[in-house]
Amino acid sequence: MADSTQSMSLIANGELPGYQVELGTDGPLRLDSGAELGPFMIAYQTYGNLNADKSNAILVCHALTGDQYPAEKHPVTQKDGWWDLMIGPGQVIDTDRYFVICSNVLGGCMGTTGPSSIDPKTGEPYGPEFPVITIGDIVRAQKMLIDHLGIEKLFCVIGGSMGAMQVLEWASKYGDSLYSAVPIAGAPRHSAQNIAFHEVGRQAIMADPDWCQGNYITENKRPRRGLAVARMEAHITYLSETALHRKFGRRLQEREKISYGFDADFEVESYLRHQGSTFVERFDANSYLYITRAMDYFDMAAEHNGVLADAFRDTNVRFCVVSFSSDWLYPTIESRTVVHALNAVAANVSFLEVQTDKGHDAFLLDEPVLHKTLSGFLDGAVRNSGISI
Repeated sequence: MADSTQSMSLIANGELPGYQVELGTDGPLRLDSGAELGPFMIAYQTYGNLNADKSNAILVCHALTGDQYPAEKHPVTQKDGWWDLMIGPGQVIDTDRYFVICSNVLGGCMGTTGPSSIDPKTGEPYGPEFPVITIGDIVRAQKMLIDHLGIEKLFCVIGGSMGAMQVLEWASKYGDSLYSAVPIAGAPRHSAQNIAFHEVGRQAIMADPDWCQGNYITENKRPRRGLAVARMEAHITYLSETALHRKFGRRLQEREKISYGFDADFEVESYLRHQGSTFVERFDANSYLYITRAMDYFDMAAEHNGVLADAFRDTNVRFCVVSFSSDWLYPTIESRTVVHALNAVAANVSFLEVQTDKGHDAFLLDEPVLHKTLSGFLDGAVRNSGISI
């Protein structure tokens, strides 16, 4: 298994599977902060075939720690794709019917320009000099990719968690460029609680002496401990209390009695430590800072004088909004807020709350009700669109 240094080497040498395109050559991407970025690289992967009239394209938007490999072995970890239960031949997102695109987000660390990329002005990694980004910036970069591919209108944009934020942004800003939208386990803005969780993770990274004020790459170091703690803390929020209890309870880890020390006495401690240690092998610490900040800044209503419905006024997009009953990171009330806003502008919207005890990560797991509902929604969208897929 490659460590994070080897991962960066794969990216630098262009050895990652998939595609990488340089965008912004005709003019830089203007960011919400007022800064400009360009040219910049977008790394992406595709599955299936684009039909003759380019009408069968589905854009899959990944979550915070995801990347452009949802349906294949990950090139660094060799683990199955993060959405291989959803994407593939005969799956919900059927690659025998649809052309699936998934890009690494702006600010990422798997081939798309981010803080670990080389700044052409200095010849050194951007590090902390990389401009702060927003979900809006991420989606504008994606739109440039879709335009580059010559696709005028996406059949669907779909994603969970941070991916759902991107879906909502697409529907609001580029409603004429997509036919349907599926935000799963998301929210129209980041709550104070979620901002607080992110801040704890960021502080863990920045407190690591190997962070080096964000210049750790040039110092040939990695803030592994801080990033691992950030991952451990975040991972707790992805699960429900019931799921944690069912999976671990208070069982001891490879011992018959407690040690009266600070080793991993309990299975849940060992599990979290494993999650942290494996995460640092594939993710860049500065990317974690930048992407979590982008999520914190997300607030759709704020852009419309506090009226969320105005973000979707006159939309022709068909929506399927999904939440999970045990998700306390993005609880159902957040999805209902989106649905109420869509109802207020007479949008075509369906809503599903999946009853499950698996927590936020349920969107990545085997949830038959979710899969059946999404299959039906996509099939219905094909019939109603008149598109030949």
